[in-house]
Amino acid sequence: MDGFREDEPRRFRTETGHGEEQRTVTPVVESTGAEDEVEPATVSTWILPIGLFLLTCFTTLWAGAYQTYNGPVRGPVNFLLADPTQLWRGIPFAGALLFILTTHELGHYVLSKIHRVPASLPLFIPGPPHFIGTFGAIIRMRAPILDRRALFDIGVAGPLAGFIVAVVALIVGLHLSTVVERTATSGLQLGEPLLLQLLAWLVIGSISPESDVVLHPIGFAAWFGLFVTSLNLLPIGQLDGGHVAYALWGRHQRTMAFVFVPILIFLGLVGWPGWFLWAVMAGMFGLGHPPVMDPHVPLGRTRKIVGWIALVVFIATFVPVPFSVH
Repeated sequence: MDGFREDEPRRFRTETGHGEEQRTVTPVVESTGAEDEVEPATVSTWILPIGLFLLTCFTTLWAGAYQTYNGPVRGPVNFLLADPTQLWRGIPFAGALLFILTTHELGHYVLSKIHRVPASLPLFIPGPPHFIGTFGAIIRMRAPILDRRALFDIGVAGPLAGFIVAVVALIVGLHLSTVVERTATSGLQLGEPLLLQLLAWLVIGSISPESDVVLHPIGFAAWFGLFVTSLNLLPIGQLDGGHVAYALWGRHQRTMAFVFVPILIFLGLVGWPGWFLWAVMAGMFGLGHPPVMDPHVPLGRTRKIVGWIALVVFIATFVPVPFSVH
């Protein structure tokens, strides 16, 4: 754990009283693949994005409220039916999570508009309230991305924008979190990316090996935002990292993807089985990035620096074993 690690790792958990069940999630997969330009209907342009967003607001609110519940009722459906007035307790988690995801998607959307690439509004995907209540969001390109600069800008804007908001939320969440004796906690234990270790050391300070940090819901939302950032920065296919890697290194992006897939399979064997899903998805949707129409436009020094910053963000947010149950 470098210079910020105690003799034993600091433990981070979600603030929940019903963590004995293992719960997994399929985080957001960014989609910026180009499609033939068509004039979208009003339903797909406004009604569908707004409707999905409102539904995701409800499911994340429900998930956040259920995380903080420690009463006798089991299951999120029974919890909601027993006392729907408890939904307000999910506001901190839902607000922080949706703010991070929305900022991420708006980063793609705004840069698409700047480069005059038609794009849909963010399409949020509601999910079951057992964990976080959403599978993330996607944004669809309605026309080809013409050159490397546009591809780089659109690809990198989302992860970096969401990352900045997640860091602020994590600092706030750590200030509101609680340090408890390890024997007093049970349930879902979160992996510790390097950035979390650093910020926890700065905000909370050193804790004894017998202690755990029970993350406040805002802190848990921020942790998940960092996790989503690292996933999207994998240099594979149509992920944001694939866009950025192709814009920076062209055909070498495919080689990078071939290196990362065996790493994910290995991590699935020794750590979190969810990495198998990501390896399979990479194989299904393609490891290489499709070429842009004008690949010879130079990126310039500033964009290359931003690309290296994105690599640092990936390293700081990646965690080999995101979840474990104790």
